[in-house]
Amino acid sequence: MSYFNEELAELAVAEQNRETSVLSETGMHFPWRQKHMETVVTGGKRRKDFAQTTSACLTLIQEALLKHQWQQAAECMHSYLQTLEDSDTYKKQAAPEIIWKLGSEILFYHPKSSVETFSSFADRMKNIGVLNYLKISLQHALYLLHHGMLEDANRNLSDAETWRYGEKSSSQKVLINLVQAYKGLLQHYTWSRKKMELSKLDKDDCVYTVKSQKMLSQSCKTSANICALIKIPGVWDPFVKSYVEMLEFYGDQDGAREVLTNYAYDEKFPSNPNAHVYLYEFLKREKAPRAKLISVLTILHKIVPSHTLMLEFHTLLRKSETEEHRKLGLAVLFEVLDFSGCTKNITAWKYLAKYLKQILMERHSAWVEEEWKSRRNWWPAFHFSFFWAKSDWKADADLAFEKGFVAGILLGKGCRYFRYILKQDHETLKKKIKQMKKSVKKYSIVNPGVCT
Repeated sequence: MSYFNEELAELAVAEQNRETSVLSETGMHFPWRQKHMETVVTGGKRRKDFAQTTSACLTLIQEALLKHQWQQAAECMHSYLQTLEDSDTYKKQAAPEIIWKLGSEILFYHPKSSVETFSSFADRMKNIGVLNYLKISLQHALYLLHHGMLEDANRNLSDAETWRYGEKSSSQKVLINLVQAYKGLLQHYTWSRKKMELSKLDKDDCVYTVKSQKMLSQSCKTSANICALIKIPGVWDPFVKSYVEMLEFYGDQDGAREVLTNYAYDEKFPSNPNAHVYLYEFLKREKAPRAKLISVLTILHKIVPSHTLMLEFHTLLRKSETEEHRKLGLAVLFEVLDFSGCTKNITAWKYLAKYLKQILMERHSAWVEEEWKSRRNWWPAFHFSFFWAKSDWKADADLAFEKGFVAGILLGKGCRYFRYILKQDHETLKKKIKQMKKSVKKYSIVNPGVCT
């Protein structure tokens, strides 16, 4: 698996040696290669042939990657390395990043690849195209983490952290911050292990005091590494979570709340559902007032109406004394069930069945009709067809019962789904089905006898 690594090493030397001719021996043993390299100098049609060859080679690599043909991709990559000596300045500058991305993908999945091969390839690529140094170092560190090599990953990040290259380093400030933040995540991992060890010790023990002091020192380093990054607009979920965990552990609730609030509400940051989830979970731990929890989940509902927290949101709205909130609680359930991934969510159907009955008992049929108006033409086929009635009953009778109740309320006793459930003989649900029949007769929002 080292053949294109070896060729890359030769090309790296050639790249660093300014006086090396493009016609010098580079160690690539393809008869047609020398001919194409000569055409770069002579120009004309042959120069075009070189470009076509490298372009075709790149296409073959991409096709091999899509088909997971790692061996074939590696062989093509061995040939594609010649693009590092392209006479086209733009292509020559773009080549290192292309080779790194494709090569790292191949080496990650190739059955004969190893950590040593990947690391050797990464180290050589760092010397070709200096602008990619930080990106390569970061991905190399993540690869090492994937293989459980924490110390090597940390060493790699430390080297990248000190990287400087004149004006180029200042233009890559965000990348340097990202490298430092990942180093902070590694420190957080160490801190988390110490926290677990500390939880098993007696607080009066002298060992507890020593370990807690070490943890405090570790958290300071971690905070310093992460803090700079999370102030830059972006999606920094794992870094924010780690930082907030430490702030909470040391009792800085105000600091944790400020970080999460800024992350969720600062307009400079991109829209991020997780930011609102983290803020909600923090406020919930703090036992914040219901109104505050509702305000956070209201925004999450607008971004991701099918989020798993929407059922919790419904519960908060249902218990609210505000009529507007209770009406929204119905809309939330309907919107959850609009999504195909939620059609088998028995909790959502139970909540909807129960809430429909409550709302209709309170004479708020207008709320139901408002939600049903936009769904009347597609929900019957989407949820309540005869096919789904048989399928749901066979898979989960409890689910079918809850859906049957909702179908009866929305479509009347003529609904095929509802009629199918009524005919079923189920010992446990027999009494509930009889009650369902009475409730549908009393609360259905359509005229009797309507058939779907």
